[in-house]
Amino acid sequence: MATERIAIISDVHGNLTALDTVLADVAARGIERIVNLGDDVGKGPRGRAVVDRTTQVCEVNVRGNWDDFLPQIPDDGAPEMVWWRDEVGADRLAAIRRRPLCHDLRLSGRRIRLFHASAASVHTRVHFHHTPEEFAGMFAATELTGPGPEPDMVGYGDVHDAYVETDRGRTLFNVGSVGNALDEPSAAYAILEGVPDTVYPAPFGLQLVRLPYDVDAELAAARAADMPQYAAWEQELRTAVYRALTP
Repeated sequence: MATERIAIISDVHGNLTALDTVLADVAARGIERIVNLGDDVGKGPRGRAVVDRTTQVCEVNVRGNWDDFLPQIPDDGAPEMVWWRDEVGADRLAAIRRRPLCHDLRLSGRRIRLFHASAASVHTRVHFHHTPEEFAGMFAATELTGPGPEPDMVGYGDVHDAYVETDRGRTLFNVGSVGNALDEPSAAYAILEGVPDTVYPAPFGLQLVRLPYDVDAELAAARAADMPQYAAWEQELRTAVYRALTP
């Protein structure tokens, strides 16, 4: 049986330069299927363009926490939130808020579940350093995931920190962030490889990919747009250190 590869991306956050770099790499590898785990918008300068690109090229787009709350920002909200809201525009914001919260697939007999943040909620965060209870909760059937058998693998985004963890036959992986990595300053995504839609065991692979991209070009776009919180954005892109952790 022939294997197939699927690219899993997440957390572009308005960084079109990083997204274009990742999509070029995906195409160069001959990968035609892309699943996006959300957070197209916020933090970076070009959320509108990112939403258009992911809508065009991804076979599935899952809703992220920014995709969920940014459309609800009121006119008297924080100025930076209003700026990001208005940059994307009402029509696109309404569209991304209708995106599903979870996507299931089978590869090489493995049941794989994909969502943005956790099985509990799009707003519930599970970090790389987590408890056994948090690990188990990622595999649970919830209102977000819907009923059904427990997955063998779960992939998610949200924390911008790529990793793979296997425990007692269950694998949890984070695909990292395309546009706002907070583990190392590069664009990150994942590749799944296996035989699609089969219940039978077959060869399977999971790869985390890191790519350099033109950070200066993306920062120039942010300056040209007069984007708020530019200094914090520049720091995160150049150092991969979350702004709240800076002394």
